[in-house]
Amino acid sequence: MSQIVVEPPPASPEPPASRASAPAPPAEPQRGGTGGWSPWPTVLMLFVGLIVFFALMTGMLVIVNHSGRSAPAAGTAAASGVPSSAPLTATVMLTEFSIKPGQVTLAPGGSLYAMNMGTMTHNLAVQGTALATPMISPGSTDQLKLTGLAPGTYTIICQVPGHAAAGMHATLVVAGASPSAAAAGGSPAPSNGATAASADANDFSATPGPAWHAFDPTLAPAPGATVHNVTFHITEVAREVAPGVTQQAWTFNGQVPGPILRGHIGDVFNVTVVNDGTMTHSIDFHASQVAPNVAMAPIAPGKSLVYQFKADYAGIWMYHCGTAPAIEHIANGMLGAVVIDPPNLPPVAHEYVMIQSELYLGPQGQPGDLAKMLADTPDAVVFNGYVNQYKYAPIKVDPGQRIRIWVLDAGPSDISSFHIVGTIFDTVFKEGHYELQPGNATGGGSQTLDLLPAQGGFVETTFAQPGVYTMVSHKFADASRGDLGTFDVGGATGTMNH
Repeated sequence: MSQIVVEPPPASPEPPASRASAPAPPAEPQRGGTGGWSPWPTVLMLFVGLIVFFALMTGMLVIVNHSGRSAPAAGTAAASGVPSSAPLTATVMLTEFSIKPGQVTLAPGGSLYAMNMGTMTHNLAVQGTALATPMISPGSTDQLKLTGLAPGTYTIICQVPGHAAAGMHATLVVAGASPSAAAAGGSPAPSNGATAASADANDFSATPGPAWHAFDPTLAPAPGATVHNVTFHITEVAREVAPGVTQQAWTFNGQVPGPILRGHIGDVFNVTVVNDGTMTHSIDFHASQVAPNVAMAPIAPGKSLVYQFKADYAGIWMYHCGTAPAIEHIANGMLGAVVIDPPNLPPVAHEYVMIQSELYLGPQGQPGDLAKMLADTPDAVVFNGYVNQYKYAPIKVDPGQRIRIWVLDAGPSDISSFHIVGTIFDTVFKEGHYELQPGNATGGGSQTLDLLPAQGGFVETTFAQPGVYTMVSHKFADASRGDLGTFDVGGATGTMNH
């Protein structure tokens, strides 16, 4: 410790006045005796020194204690990277098709408030648990309580089929779990096939069970009325799409394809669409000329819409659900056709409709796989909604009968090259005009009707001899995976040769 030296006062003190005017020089310190010396300055300086000493010692102890303190144990909030002050509530926004923000951190027992900022119905759920909100209408908010959810990293999704796969997923961190786990080991982005293997339609040698029946391809003549009032009910149903393969279909009136409408140029169609399903849908008639934002507006579950249009042009026109992602709604079965006869269409013995579409199989009993749809990798291509349908239920006609086959490529993505083995088309009508008619100047015929997605037309032919005539898409990759059927002409026996 520093030594303190105390100097005594002068030997002969002057009166205060004389000191003020001329201070005397200090006298030599006296080593013995007390004389007039006062102890108070010494006491004061000792007191100040003690205060400084204890302040310095306290500071040193604080520094030593801080530098020697151990790190928090693993598993604590600090070690996990999650602040101990994680909030109890947070808000996420649902839109088409995202959940924002992409990561949310909450304290255990907290709540998420889900705001539907989109144009269709959504909900919010913790994947792999029973925690979920009800369906939330556009513009509404609902609370998702996380009571009982252990600390960890989770994926939150919209449970409307296909929405999670389309991008409606985010990460939820419940305090106590490292946010980095979301990137390193969190749940993958959901897809319809994430939890179960896709159904298998690749056994094209299988046959349907005894209860199965084919979609009737017969097209009835156009009714005489000029105003057509019809109602479509949107439903989600389980249906067989190949022998032993069931998928959840999104349908108009419970069938795939939907009802086939028919009329003449100038006819008016009043279509009431009632959404009896669990998600938002809509409808788009290609035969119409209407404001899409009005006639094709989203239809929430339990709601309805009247779609009115006048048929101004002839052809076979696609209709479908246009709700995003439209590819998913179409591929899951929401498609159909409107046939508007060209003027002076001659009568024939039989008329049929063939609507080609693709199957992108999800797990058994579930909707199709959106990832496959976006990658354009169908499991099967079909006429009228079922693999090899008219192979199992041949279409029966007689030799010499003239038939007309209306063909629509409903896609959503594949092309069609419609062909019947063993015959030639003498009439081809495509996208509103005749490409070929009997008696043409060049004496020409046609072997295929080529169509892009959403295009359509008809062909006419007459089978010259009894036999089994195979119809296919001449894109043989598609014919090999379900796009095939037969005409049984004249009660012929035998098998098809393609």
